[in-house]
Amino acid sequence: MFVYLSNFFKQKNFDSNFIYLNAAQAIPLAIQHHVVMLGTTVIIPSIIVPLMGGGQKEKAEVIQTSLFVAGLNTLLQTWFGTRLPVVIGPSYSFIAPALFTVLSDRYSESVAVDPLERFEKSMRGIQGAMMIASIIPVLLGFFGIWRIFVRLITPLSAVPLVTLVGLGLYTQGFPQLAECIEIGLPELIILIILSQGFTSMQFILASSVVDSLRLYGLVYIPRWIETKTGERFFERYAVLLSIAIVWLFAALLTASGAYRNKSSSTQVSCRVDQSGLISGAAWISVPYPWQWGTPSVNAGDVFVMIAAALVALIESTGANIAAARFGSATIPQPSIFSRGAGWLVASDPVIDYYGIGWFLDGSFGTASGSTVSVENVGLLALSRSGSRRVVQISAGFMLLFAVFGKFGAILASIPLPIFAALQCISYAYETSAGLGLLQFCNINKLRTKFIVGFSIFMGLSIPQYFYGYMGTSDRDPVHTHANWFYKCVEIIFTSPATVAAMIAVFLDCTIPPGRTDNGEIEIETDWWDAITSAFEEDPKFYSLPLGLSECFPSV
Repeated sequence: MFVYLSNFFKQKNFDSNFIYLNAAQAIPLAIQHHVVMLGTTVIIPSIIVPLMGGGQKEKAEVIQTSLFVAGLNTLLQTWFGTRLPVVIGPSYSFIAPALFTVLSDRYSESVAVDPLERFEKSMRGIQGAMMIASIIPVLLGFFGIWRIFVRLITPLSAVPLVTLVGLGLYTQGFPQLAECIEIGLPELIILIILSQGFTSMQFILASSVVDSLRLYGLVYIPRWIETKTGERFFERYAVLLSIAIVWLFAALLTASGAYRNKSSSTQVSCRVDQSGLISGAAWISVPYPWQWGTPSVNAGDVFVMIAAALVALIESTGANIAAARFGSATIPQPSIFSRGAGWLVASDPVIDYYGIGWFLDGSFGTASGSTVSVENVGLLALSRSGSRRVVQISAGFMLLFAVFGKFGAILASIPLPIFAALQCISYAYETSAGLGLLQFCNINKLRTKFIVGFSIFMGLSIPQYFYGYMGTSDRDPVHTHANWFYKCVEIIFTSPATVAAMIAVFLDCTIPPGRTDNGEIEIETDWWDAITSAFEEDPKFYSLPLGLSECFPSV
């Protein structure tokens, strides 16, 4: 088993270096990453900003700021973090703490005076809470606590964690797609056909009918499409091709007046001219720290934000494992998992980077913290490409379109059901990455079946209890006069991946592994020993640039 794990972790991604991808291939792939992450980047400000009192202009500014900071965080992550080909974008985990701050009574007095004033004050409150909360991950990293936690993760406990990082987002998929079914469903079907159904394209194009049409000049089909390159063309660029087709279809429906007499919610979901981002975005705007004013700090807001940061950290760990699997890279060692810049190896780089990233989110004012984009992790599998350089080029597009707001708003105005269709595929790939880890477990053992099944079930059931209780009762499940304490508990236990990871790690560490036929205690192979062995043979993939690995070795 140990030999098998070692050989498996030595796999290399054929696209891990830019040398294998020329500009004609890399740039479209980078644009795909940029487009895919726009869904979450637009959805989160669309939820938070109106409740803050902001209008279309403020929403466009927050989206531009989120896009700009996402570009910075992605570049830092690929240079000094895990160095995996992942995009760092806004996280749904931070919606609850942001709304906790926004709906606070201390901002309600500003509503009657000026909604813009309420927006700025609540934004400064979110900024202050996030900047202070970012200190906690850095301190945890300095004392090496997170590295200890990561070492407790085995393939058995990683299955529920990685699986529910994707499966736990099921509410963000088809329910949003169905808000405009005539756009979302075609996008989903076309995306599946392009990415999965064109593997036999060369046989279809080799038919006598097509050859006859091409002979008489009635149809032109490039010869390269009939080759392996042509087959991979549809696989790699399925996102761009499907969006172009469905976006044009949505524009035709809008121009023809198909939604003229529909409800306002239908028009917002289906029309291509109802987002308000193009009119609200500035032609040129460079986000900068404290652009909304000096941040303010409230202790309750800080504790709630810390809870969300811990949830986002756990979910990012699962997403990084999936990204390494899809990129055919060696699973990172605990000290690399979320490596930060400028910290000694005695500290834990697992958390330091995220502390820096969240500090940038707070200082610039994105209204949300950052995490590994699950959509983009799924895109690694969908496009069959795990190039780090492609992700870095994508970060350049984020910075470019954030500064030139009008141009970025054109892509950001894609109807949200189209993004929801992309999420259905991306979250499914993330879920499958977790299930794929079962190959490293002995699934014939009842212990394995119990831990995996129980942790996944409870990871879905416990959050449902909290959601159901809040929807049917005037009281909170945790009866306390401290609203911030209840909100912390709610944020932690409404995250399926967090609940499943805690249960799986606890059970895996406490339930004995069993005994062999001779009555001896069964000794399982250490997952991290196999990873370390593969890493020591070829540590170049995770080595830092500019020779920094000699100063900050990955051990």
